[in-house]
Amino acid sequence: MIKVLVVDNHPIIRTGLKLLFEHSHEIDVIGGVGSGIEIFEFVRRYPVDVIISEIDLPELNGITALRAIKKEHQNLKVIMYSHHPEEIYAISVLKAGASAYVSKTVDTDTLKEAILKVHQGDIYLSNNMAKHLTFDEAKKTTSRLYKRLSTREVEVLKLLSSGKKNKEIAMELDINEKTVSTYKARLFKKLKVTNLVDLIHQAKHLELT
Repeated sequence: MIKVLVVDNHPIIRTGLKLLFEHSHEIDVIGGVGSGIEIFEFVRRYPVDVIISEIDLPELNGITALRAIKKEHQNLKVIMYSHHPEEIYAISVLKAGASAYVSKTVDTDTLKEAILKVHQGDIYLSNNMAKHLTFDEAKKTTSRLYKRLSTREVEVLKLLSSGKKNKEIAMELDINEKTVSTYKARLFKKLKVTNLVDLIHQAKHLELT
């Protein structure tokens, strides 16, 4: 049985995924946690094969948690599971160490396929993404919309767009405020804007493209 941990701050999602695989002979959802911080305690106490994690998490966002958890548990497979457009985030999460990016709009068979595939050591991408990218390309290529942004810059952009201040971003990403300012300046330049309002507007516009 593939032991799965669900990480999502919505209890209904955690309960729903547990019920979904309740009678499965291949997949066992052994637990669920509501924040990035809780992942570490859980995997230290219980054997986990695959984590299904939302990107938007309290205390520690999913991409930051992904990086940290992969440092401690290199063989642990992580599926990022979110409503955000895969054209923007799929490549970034793969570069950060995830084995898959799955949209919350997929059907249950697709999610099961992703779990089985990553457990075997493969990378899962939707058919739409796979048509354009191989994994080797994915490691070197970002999406058309964010092709000039690093994974860290995408993280900073996301946190800025959610209304967080430089100090809060520095604490969440465990970097200093000066570094956050440097990333912000790079984002201004790469997305061709001159102020924070336009930067956030551009980010939201790209997510809807």
